Amino acid sequence: GTVPGHELIHRKKDKFDQLIGNLLLALSWDCTFAIEHVQGHHKNVGFINDPATARRGENIYKFVLKAILQEHVDAWRFQLKKLKKYNYSIFSYHNNILIGYSLSLTFCFFVYSFGGIYSLATFIICSFIAKSFLEVINFIEHYGLVREKGKSVERKHSWNSNSKISSLYLFNVTRHSSHHEKANLKYWELEPYKKNSPMMPYGYLSMLYLAIFIPVKFYSIMEPKLKDWDKNFASPEERRIIKNRSLII
Repeated sequence: GTVPGHELIHRKKDKFDQLIGNLLLALSWDCTFAIEHVQGHHKNVGFINDPATARRGENIYKFVLKAILQEHVDAWRFQLKKLKKYNYSIFSYHNNILIGYSLSLTFCFFVYSFGGIYSLATFIICSFIAKSFLEVINFIEHYGLVREKGKSVERKHSWNSNSKISSLYLFNVTRHSSHHEKANLKYWELEPYKKNSPMMPYGYLSMLYLAIFIPVKFYSIMEPKLKDWDKNFASPEERRIIKNRSLII
């Protein structure tokens, strides 16, 4: 449920859709994603402090663990700031993170009640795998791309793919530049950009499994694409950022 859940949490004007999105994310203990992704990632994409923007050559497995941890930290920071602003208690029903944790615990309770400890263990493992897959999608969506401070998010700051299978399976998250331009659009309304936007060499699913199981191959395939991005998409300031980051990797 992570992919449709990701889209539904963006529908701010439709509270029912947002509720379903949060329920789907609660299956993988990922209520913080609904907060950090909307309030953090969509504003910070391409910046070094964005947990969902992978740096060039970054280890995929470390990225997944780091992103999961940092998203929780950032989400709590956003939530506590909101609670303080309106003078709400951290233990009130206004705390969306505690509500999300409660939903996840409720799912676990029902799984345990019907299937016992082994079913619960399987459910938790599946939840971790689902969350990890979501972070791998994050990994390939912006891999190696940067953005200079003070500049708006543009088409060039996301990798896209018009592969039919990947687009169907992932609810058009493959049209990622369009998603970042207008996050409130429904998945069938996203534009399949073919010009003036970076394109993945293969479909998202192919790149996803390469990144997980053969990361060395993923890096080698993306290297010429990144060189092309540096030459044809990056601004002079972004090229400077890339050069400075490469010294740290």
